[in-house]
Amino acid sequence: MSTEFSRPASRAELLDKGKDARRRTPRRDLAVLSTTSRVPLAILAAQDADRVPELVPLRAERMSASPFAFYRGTAALMAADFADAPHSGILVASCGDAHVSNFGFYASAQRDLMFDLNDFDEAAWAPWEWDVKRLVGSIVVGGQASGRVDAVIEAAIRTAVKTYARGIRRNSALSPTERYFTHFDVESTKTLLGSDARRAIRKAVKHAQRRTGDRAVHRLTQVDGTGRRHFVHQPPTTAPVEAEVLAAVDDLVDAYRWSANSDVAMLFHHYAVSDVARRVVGVGSVGTRCYLVLLQDGDDHTLLMQPKQAGQSVLIEYGHVTQPPVLQELIKTSGEGARVVAMQRILQALSDPFLGHVQSPNADYYVRQFHDMKGGVEVEELDDGPFVTYAQACAATLARAHGQSATATAVAGYIGDGRVVTEALLEWGWAYAAVSLADYREFLAEQNGG
Repeated sequence: MSTEFSRPASRAELLDKGKDARRRTPRRDLAVLSTTSRVPLAILAAQDADRVPELVPLRAERMSASPFAFYRGTAALMAADFADAPHSGILVASCGDAHVSNFGFYASAQRDLMFDLNDFDEAAWAPWEWDVKRLVGSIVVGGQASGRVDAVIEAAIRTAVKTYARGIRRNSALSPTERYFTHFDVESTKTLLGSDARRAIRKAVKHAQRRTGDRAVHRLTQVDGTGRRHFVHQPPTTAPVEAEVLAAVDDLVDAYRWSANSDVAMLFHHYAVSDVARRVVGVGSVGTRCYLVLLQDGDDHTLLMQPKQAGQSVLIEYGHVTQPPVLQELIKTSGEGARVVAMQRILQALSDPFLGHVQSPNADYYVRQFHDMKGGVEVEELDDGPFVTYAQACAATLARAHGQSATATAVAGYIGDGRVVTEALLEWGWAYAAVSLADYREFLAEQNGG
């Protein structure tokens, strides 16, 4: 340690730094779309090249379901568009795919039901507004796909952006430690919502509370004559794995133990691997290698884990954002799964205590519990009032996540009172939704042989 103390920048200095950034990129420029020629289907095809070949048609089928389903699967397209458009230059730890369906519920270690971001496959460092734009775009595309009038969608965008602006400024007034301990459980989130929205949340919570690992084991497995449990395969959703995966699974579980917390590593000594299955998940993730690992102890107690392939973040691959040296080194030494776990722990208030990562000869993985009261709100099924307030809850949660970065106060300085940024992102949201819809129609035409 140096004998000289180098005082970190004060809140006032960081706010001024954010204001200075307006000179490089005026806030109204956040409305500008990329002007670079784009080939969206080529990006999607490139992503398919490394996926399980027989699952690629299923990915296309799920993305074809609606403009919103397509939007959910095209984080790479948006990152490529962001790379060539004006941005603030203020980087924060970012989700990379912060659309409205990537917020939801999960159980904390204390078994409380939390509300937070719940997808971190693309997480890395990026300009703060990229996450906010991903959220705003999803409000427009999701709102249009569910037949909402423009006035409702505009109200949802304005409410979300203003909530984010207030949240990031309020968080900047807290000490770093106070920000760290801030979190949203389901009960505190309800205070943001009106009565109609609270009814929608209660319905979603009831569904999430049923999604436990024990229930999944009951639905997905059966016991043979020796007392050993096996998966009941329902292709393509749940399917057998290759022989080499079965042969390597015990070694991979041992490698996972080294990445997990010591208490979790100790817990795993009570179990042995009973079976493994391939599992199809999500929309954009379809075709990546995802498995279910069933562990069983001597008394038929079970634990269900989900290793999921982690590729390069779209923020890096298509957004071309240079990452901090510490994250670059982590990826180099421990793989992309370690990146996902590290960023999730930064961005989520209370993360799955079972999080870990592992590398196989062919892919990197992160590991988490399966169905630990995980669930979400079906935004397309919400009435207009709850749709607006749900967007507000997502924006408040995103502000809390971004608030963990030391640069968050500079973000607050750049945004100011939020009026200029709100108008810019409102304009951008409508324009980008039109771009995404055109991409969707081109995608459908290709799927239909056009």
